[in-house]
Amino acid sequence: MNLHPRKSGHGLMLAALLMVGAGTAWAQAVSPEVGQVRDRWAQISYQTPKPQREAAFEALAKQAEQAAQAKPRDAAALIWEGIVLSSWAGEKGGMGALSLVKRARGDLEAALKLDPDALEGSAYTSLGALYYQVPGWPIGFGNDDKAREMLRKGLEINPNGIDANYFYGDFLRDQKDWSGAASALQKAIDAPARPGRELADRGRRAEAAAKLKEVRAHLASQ
Repeated sequence: MNLHPRKSGHGLMLAALLMVGAGTAWAQAVSPEVGQVRDRWAQISYQTPKPQREAAFEALAKQAEQAAQAKPRDAAALIWEGIVLSSWAGEKGGMGALSLVKRARGDLEAALKLDPDALEGSAYTSLGALYYQVPGWPIGFGNDDKAREMLRKGLEINPNGIDANYFYGDFLRDQKDWSGAASALQKAIDAPARPGRELADRGRRAEAAAKLKEVRAHLASQ
């Protein structure tokens, strides 16, 4: 799934999103068009230099929109459009990113109406990531209670998934639940490999390991 909108006072600080990149587990088949978006997302997220990512995600968002428009009943296409928009927002940052995350939320909610189990519950996980990373009212729609609800639903569908556990662990870290965060992040690191998603898996595991190191430092200081 990767969008990392982060809270910071009254500003919208969106770090590079790795989602809601980011993608979650993709055992289910996707169309060739969606597969191209998915694979390009991983390349941009984990191989493209940061100064070039915003423009790359903007271009990919157009491709993802075309894929979704071509198959409006394809939940996977909507999920990936939402992920790409979230990632673009993460690179864009500032108030200008807010319209992008709102569009991403709309795509993910539409995907849930079509098929809540699509891509092993990725819409739930990606929505959860948005809800805890976007500022709350009156600036944005962030809501920690909704984040917890969505992330847990994603885990119910895909309890061993790398992204489902990563984002739940990051949420618990944000909530300062250090022991819960450590458990979820370790589970993300230990998650089964996803065939064809090697680049995304390596990137996500590296992110989880970095967060886990931080969480363990907090646990050690208690």
